[in-house]
Order: sequence, then C-alpha cells, then structure tokens
Amino acid sequence: MISFKQLPLEAKAAVAAGLVFFSMMLSRSYLAEQLELRTRRWLLRLQMALFANALMLIGSLHVWRSTVTTFSRSSAASSLCFIPWKIAVFMFLALAHSSFFTLLFLVAEEPYFFSLAAYTCLGAYIILIFFLFTLGSVEQAYKFLSGRGAKAGTGNKNSRTAMKPVLAVMLTVVLTVVGLLNASRPPTVNSVEVPVHKLPSSMNNLRVVLLSDIHLGPTVGKTKLAMIVRMVKALKPDITVIVGDLTDSEAEIIRPAVEPLGELNSPLGTYFVTGNHEYYTSDVSNWFELLKSLNIRPLHNENVKIVSPKSTDDWFCLAGVDDIEADVLRYSGHGMNLKKALRGCSSEHAIVLLAHQPVAAKWALQERPDINLILSGHTHGGQMFPLHAGAYFLNPFFVGLYKVGQNTFVYVSPGTMYFGIPMRLGSRAEITEIILRSP
Repeated sequence: MISFKQLPLEAKAAVAAGLVFFSMMLSRSYLAEQLELRTRRWLLRLQMALFANALMLIGSLHVWRSTVTTFSRSSAASSLCFIPWKIAVFMFLALAHSSFFTLLFLVAEEPYFFSLAAYTCLGAYIILIFFLFTLGSVEQAYKFLSGRGAKAGTGNKNSRTAMKPVLAVMLTVVLTVVGLLNASRPPTVNSVEVPVHKLPSSMNNLRVVLLSDIHLGPTVGKTKLAMIVRMVKALKPDITVIVGDLTDSEAEIIRPAVEPLGELNSPLGTYFVTGNHEYYTSDVSNWFELLKSLNIRPLHNENVKIVSPKSTDDWFCLAGVDDIEADVLRYSGHGMNLKKALRGCSSEHAIVLLAHQPVAAKWALQERPDINLILSGHTHGGQMFPLHAGAYFLNPFFVGLYKVGQNTFVYVSPGTMYFGIPMRLGSRAEITEIILRSP
C-alpha cells in the first residue's frame, strides 16, 4: 500500500484540497449555529482561500515544470537570464496564490497595489494553465495521429518541448494586457427594450437601470463606484436596481467606498437584492442597514408596488428574492422564498422579479410562470477567457435577453465591474438600461 509520503506532490495537493473541502462541509452543516458570526466569517473565508490554493498548487507544479524545469535541462540553464527567470516565475506563482488572502487582510476604500498585482497574476495564471494544457493536448494528439512519437529525434523533441511554454507565456502576456485594458474602460451602456405583458400604458417607456456584480473589495473601490453612479445619473432612470454581488467585504470595513451610492436619486426608488457574495461576507444585516441609510431599499423576499407618476391606479409589482446560496450556507433568516416575495402580486398586474442567479430565475418561472420579467446577473458573461465555457454550461441563461414562453423575458447582466481579477476577455462590463414597453 502506498503511503502518503510516497504520493507525488500533485496527489498530495489533491488530498489537501479534499480535506479542506470536507472541513468546509462539516463547518457549514454542524458548526454554523455554534460559532460566533465573526468567527464563522473568518473560518469560511480562510477555508475557501486554502481550498483554492490547494487546487492551484496542482497547476503551479505543472507551470514550474513547464517553464523552469524544462529549461534547466537545456543549454538555457547556463544563461545569465535563467536565474532571474526562475525568480520571476516563483514571484508570479506566489502572487497568484496570495490573491485569495487579500480578502482577509487588504480591503479598503481604494484597492491596494498588491491586491491588483496579485489578482492580475491570478488571471494570467488561469490563461497560462489553459494554454499549457491545450498545447500539450495538441502535441499528444499529433503524435498519436501521426504515429511518429517514438521516432522523433532527441534534439527535435527538446526543441518542441521548449517551444510549448514559450508560446504559452507569449500568448498569456498578450491576452493579459488586452484583458487589463478592456476592464479599465468604463462600462458600456446597453439599452434594451422589453415588452411587458399587462404593463399599464401610462408606464410605457419606463426606464429601469440594471446594475450587477460590482464586487466592491480588493480590486474595486470608491473611484470606480463613483464613476458608475455618475453614468447612472446621466441616464436619468425612473428606477435603479442592483441585483446582487455589490460587495466582497464587511460593511464596516468598506463603508467609505459605498458612499457614492447615496447619490442615486431615481424618482421611483433604488432597490437591491442579495447575491452569493453578500452571504460570503456573513454581514448581510449590516449591509441592509448601510444601504437603507443611503436610501436604497433591500428586497428581502418581498415586493413593492411601483405606481405610475401619471395615475395612482396604474402599477406593477417589483419583487426580489434572496440569493439561493443563503440556503447552501444555512444563513439564518435568509434563503430564496418566492411565495413570500410575491405575496400580493397577482397575474392581474405585471410582475418584475429581481433574482441574482439565472438558476433562481429558472426555478422562479417553474413555480410562477406568470412572472413577466426577471432581471439577473452572476455570470459576468464569463468575464474572461477561458472561463466562458464554465459560466455558459452552469447557467440556464448566460447573458443578454431571453424570451421564455409567450409573455416572459429574462435579462442577464454581464456585470457592471468584475470579481477580483481586473480583466475582461471576450466580455464587456455593462450598465443596462431596460426600457419597459406596454403591449
């Protein structure tokens, strides 16, 4: 029987990741009610950081072997550039691994340079892993199909082996720069017209500005939020809605960064529903109080009547549900409760629902197919290559406008900022102007 010491490093990292994951499930199931909120918050974040790092260690070993060990066996090892290259690769990997810990120690009104550098390295790490794996797979497929794998000369083999990491690094650098530049641009404003069944004619052309996934935290601060608020105010919406993942940190720590939200002055109100990341902070109650102080109303499995400025008899129901992650985390007093959220909302009036995750949108329509419009976020439109495929297949609605049935629409925002990694590749940050049309 093989002992733990005899396992390769990749296997040891996988075992460590499994143990951390088991501890996460254990603490969620049996310790959630026994620990103080602050202790539970730190334990959850520490476990998530350790789990991510254990998984990353498997990839980091592959990166090191591909970009350092490969060259140490060649004439390049005697070059004066080899030692600085080793140091650069080591620092790159160390920064990428440290990114998850910045949520614990480096969150303030504006992002720290270290956090930006660490998350940039994490983004480059993901791209590099993808290209190393892809190029390796292509090479193996070529060998298999050509049947010449065993006949290749040693010199040619070493040359091809060295070319893979060089090409992967070059592609990673180019895409990282492109991704950083793309994410640094202000969000695009996308106007979308949506016909809403049973919307009163007096409310035709009502404008709703949709914000999602701002992720105030290690890499998004007050300056970016103030820019978003200025853009929203320029649109002069009737209603502003924030559909979750506003933050990645506790309210008290990042309170100064949130102040620009107080400048939102939509005449029919500004509303908020929780996303999964609000529950990761374990500080939802304090966030609700902070948002209320800024004249933003959280919809905690509840609804409001949006009354037409032209006629008090004309209105539609705006409802919001808690994020489904609250149920997974067993967050006391929270969890998606559609029946409670739609209490008093009948099919005689139009119904608009705010639900952070597209999965929640799907569940809501299965229970109440009379909902006319659901506004969601969560997917980030994949945010950056090569994460698009995962986001696409894990969500029933990916990004943009979907027609579901005869009188129902779902709109999924690609996100107003980004989570952690200050990069966007193959997606664009967006402020969405939803223009409601009466039939």
